[in-house]
Amino acid sequence: MIGCVQRLALFDLDRTLLDLDTAFLRWATEFAERQHLGAESVAWLVAQDRATHPHRETFFSKVREHFALSEPVEELWGAYRRRMPDLVRCYPGVLAGIAGLRGAGWRVGIVTNGMADNQLGKLRRTGLAGAVDGYAVSGADGVRKPEIGLFEIAAERCGASLARGGWMVGDNLIADIAGAQAAGLRTIWIDRGTWPAHEHTADHVVGAATEAIAIMREHVPLEQPGSTTPR
Repeated sequence: MIGCVQRLALFDLDRTLLDLDTAFLRWATEFAERQHLGAESVAWLVAQDRATHPHRETFFSKVREHFALSEPVEELWGAYRRRMPDLVRCYPGVLAGIAGLRGAGWRVGIVTNGMADNQLGKLRRTGLAGAVDGYAVSGADGVRKPEIGLFEIAAERCGASLARGGWMVGDNLIADIAGAQAAGLRTIWIDRGTWPAHEHTADHVVGAATEAIAIMREHVPLEQPGSTTPR
């Protein structure tokens, strides 16, 4: 059994708590209709998304060139960021799982890379902003995963310290798993089947955030005499 650590659970956002793939398909369908690109263009957009994610400037540069669009890359990207928060949804069971963790005395935070307007919009529209103890967004806080600093900011906003350990759940082996391990956290990797052949060193591998939550609750830290559980 893995050694017990404090009740701190940090989560990545996109493709961990939020179903970005379904939201992107909705956006691509709307975009193709609005730009009169034809139904076959949706598959092309989805393929380019997977090939360039998370580099949106590269993605929209390719889109602009491929479809000979007149709008500047910055305008296309800005419109995407404004629209995406309205399209994205949490995976089933995520909000209930987070509520269950907090109800059991866990501090819960979110650590995400991305532009501030896009990521903060997603957090607010989905209800996640009010469902967790704190969050850190690279575009707002000036540091990106896998750098330890973003994990530290999220932990502090949750009223916790990385010095006492905790857990990180995410779908990116570099930004989430390697970064969290460097920060001294236990890790749970969500394998979406999008990584090439690899060797990972995550403590656990799951298919969904709800499975990760169940694992963390199995490894509840033992209370010390006279201690109180943080909320």
